[in-house]
Amino acid sequence: MAVLLLSLAFSICWASSAVAEPISWDDVLKRARGQTVDWFMWGGFPSTNAYVNGFVASRVSELYGVKLRQVPVTDIAEVISKLLVEKQAGKTTGGQADLLWINGENFRTAKRNGLLYGPFADRLPNQVLVDWSRPSVYNDFGEPVENLESPWGSAQVVMIYDSARTPTPPVSMGTLLEWVRSHPGRFTYPAPPDFTGSVFVRQVFYHVSGGAAIWQKPFDEKRFNLASEETYRTLRELAPSLWRDGKTYPENPERLSQLLADKEVDFAISYHPAEASKKILDGLYPSTVRTFVFEEGTIGNTHFVAIPFNAAHKEGAMVVADFLLSPEAQLKKADPDEWGDFPAIDVKRLDSQWRARFAELPRGAATLPDEVLQSHRLPEPPSDILIRLEKGWEDHVLKKR
Repeated sequence: MAVLLLSLAFSICWASSAVAEPISWDDVLKRARGQTVDWFMWGGFPSTNAYVNGFVASRVSELYGVKLRQVPVTDIAEVISKLLVEKQAGKTTGGQADLLWINGENFRTAKRNGLLYGPFADRLPNQVLVDWSRPSVYNDFGEPVENLESPWGSAQVVMIYDSARTPTPPVSMGTLLEWVRSHPGRFTYPAPPDFTGSVFVRQVFYHVSGGAAIWQKPFDEKRFNLASEETYRTLRELAPSLWRDGKTYPENPERLSQLLADKEVDFAISYHPAEASKKILDGLYPSTVRTFVFEEGTIGNTHFVAIPFNAAHKEGAMVVADFLLSPEAQLKKADPDEWGDFPAIDVKRLDSQWRARFAELPRGAATLPDEVLQSHRLPEPPSDILIRLEKGWEDHVLKKR
């Protein structure tokens, strides 16, 4: 499916998107009432699923008369591939997907092939709460957003460990690699293209190449080839020291979380800084579990929603996207009892009462302070690099064992 996606992408690259109809927000609300919005999204996070199917679905129904249905998928790239086929076939209306949870290379492919409706994000009333000057908001893995998607959460990589078993964790990528070699079988990471496994590869890539900053500059093929070769060499050499001798990898971050809970490994990796606190509350992790970020920083990004070019219920999708940016929805999502996902909005733009409510949210025992996370936040590389690293890992690490 991925090969199909890429081959089609090159064949119809830079097609135009479906242009948003110039109607008022009142008209959007009127048209949205009674619509059913099918939200295609990765279904691997139980807390995310509960938030969407419980809180969000009930509130958009109560407030706007919109029925929201989550359509869980294992990889949103499969949906993008289907949209590419529909685009070529001229199916411009009546699409199955009304809303997508999308990021990175999938957004780039969708945008460059005219698979998205918009621009629409600048028409959402709650977009005034978003700080569009933030690089991770106006760019999605190096691709300008240009209002073709709307943010709904913020993520940053944290390392998860049990302080009762590992009281002094290695807090840099270099010392972590040394720790793995001296503790064989006690570490692993999900297999790319799983997004958590892929980000671990990118963290190694930054480590061996001298940091994140040089990859925000114009692409240098020779420099990338040298850095990627060193990345694959490092990961190949690391593999025999991994869980199950590196002969198999967890399929997703939930499986890795379970390995940590079962004491089969000593670290898990998460894109969600409050996930460990949530899992303590849920009873999966013991109360001694904590998180850390590397001294040199960890990768962070923003996650978005977008509307396909042929969505059957575009107005309903816009209403859902706007509600996701509301103070009510962002506060609920940030509650560790609900999900613990970090806000996509700039809380400083809220009135004093809402700011106070955000300030009163419990952090959770395993959640790092905002100032620690922000001061250790690294940008994602452009999606071209992400795609090549994922394919390179399969060719030069996985298949070389």
